[in-house]
Amino acid sequence: MKIDIWSDIVCPWCYIGKRRFEAALARFAHRDEVQVRWHSFQLDPTTPAHPTGGYAERLAVKYGRTVAQAQQSLDDMTAAAAGEGLDFHFEKAAAGGTLDAHRLLHLAAERGVQDALKERLMLAVFTEGAATSEHDVLVALAVEVGLEEAEVRAVLDSEDYAAEVQADQAQAQRYGISGVPFFVVDDAYGVSGAQPAEVLLEVLEKAWADSHPLTMVTSGEAGAACEGDTCVV
Repeated sequence: MKIDIWSDIVCPWCYIGKRRFEAALARFAHRDEVQVRWHSFQLDPTTPAHPTGGYAERLAVKYGRTVAQAQQSLDDMTAAAAGEGLDFHFEKAAAGGTLDAHRLLHLAAERGVQDALKERLMLAVFTEGAATSEHDVLVALAVEVGLEEAEVRAVLDSEDYAAEVQADQAQAQRYGISGVPFFVVDDAYGVSGAQPAEVLLEVLEKAWADSHPLTMVTSGEAGAACEGDTCVV
């Protein structure tokens, strides 16, 4: 079974959704036969490398809210994150462009450490307040999960994997994805948003059952069986 997930590293609900998905996967009986691939989705490709103002102020401007309303939204997300074992600190979050981070995630996929880098980037953004739009920061985080520094710097100094990021976003448009996280299971089931683990587990089980239908094998006459509270001898 394959699961494709579209998300952005500066999307708080994507981090919460990642934890909920991991909880669902841990309870899925066939988890060892699941392949997960993270796909690029830029919430705002025009975001400058070093935006000004605090997180609440930027959120208020973006959605036409008061700063107080925006702060309440952040407090609610912080509480939701805590419920999943995450420690959000929006007061430290340094939002910036994510194209380079997404390019590195494609490199990480080829090197077998994509999930590790995805986790490390999100932790850096929402807990540590790291400026993940800066190359030196990205290099340090990528090296932590096992990527070679020289290769990472070579990618960042080039346009490598930019086409792959664009392809991911084009596929998102074809699927009609307008918000993230978004989960696609076996190219057949789409799940939008950071759904509870129970919902995600139900989808996994449904997709598995659909791709592994039960085949009845008989030798002619029906064998002896019990139905309800009646057994015929």
